[in-house]
Amino acid sequence: RAGRPPAHYVELGPGRGTLAADALRAMAKAGFTPPVDLVENSPTLRAAQAERVPHAEFHLDLVGLQDDAPLLVVANEFFDALPIRQLIATHEGWRERLVACQDTLFLPIPGDRSFDMIIPKPLLQAEPGSVLETSPASVAILRGLAARLLAQGGAALIIDYGYEGPAVGDTLQAVKGHEYANPFDNPGEADLTAHVDFATLREAAEAEGLVVHGPVTQGAFLSALGIAARTDALAAASPDRAEQLVLDRDRLIDPEQMGELFKVIALTAPGWPVPAGFA
Repeated sequence: RAGRPPAHYVELGPGRGTLAADALRAMAKAGFTPPVDLVENSPTLRAAQAERVPHAEFHLDLVGLQDDAPLLVVANEFFDALPIRQLIATHEGWRERLVACQDTLFLPIPGDRSFDMIIPKPLLQAEPGSVLETSPASVAILRGLAARLLAQGGAALIIDYGYEGPAVGDTLQAVKGHEYANPFDNPGEADLTAHVDFATLREAAEAEGLVVHGPVTQGAFLSALGIAARTDALAAASPDRAEQLVLDRDRLIDPEQMGELFKVIALTAPGWPVPAGFA
């Protein structure tokens, strides 16, 4: 829809580089081979990404990106890994949830400072023990991304699990060795994540002047892109893989699996077309 302007493919937190490699292969079939910029801090993941996308340039943050062309940005399960702050409702009002250390034991405790002034009105009377999560780091990164898109043009696609807030709930979780763990056990050895508040991302993007599309559920997004027809075509070409392909499709779009929990939102610079999957 945007034609083929000179543009950079940018991915934030590309994992092992699988999505980037697949996306670039699909774009190459359409005659589009953009330069690739991967934003990644982990040396281990950078090595894995370099194997799959050998011509990529690596950056620690958005600051190092080139400013000579529009950006096509993908952030798949990136924002869920950013730091959060938790506020907890008490009988005295809302307080920040802090972490106390007793010998070698870490304990969550409410702080003394009141945060009632920043709590959405519908949540002011929430039951004691209710938790509200915020992510200033996510808003800061989104603002930096918005500045780039407004200056250079382009679009961003954000895919993650989360909700449209404001809502209460403790979603902080730790995963170690593919199993859930206590977030306070063995600090630094587990992956910490929290659900993404897409309403906050939308509001921050709109405040910066971007055009926002969605969020929509991942199931609706992939269905609009034609995942059913694509699955049928792949199954017809590889009958021995047909059953697994259907299972994989259902895992992505079934509301009881990833289809409802995962959301997709697109951000575009003014004047850029509505991305596929949203109209």
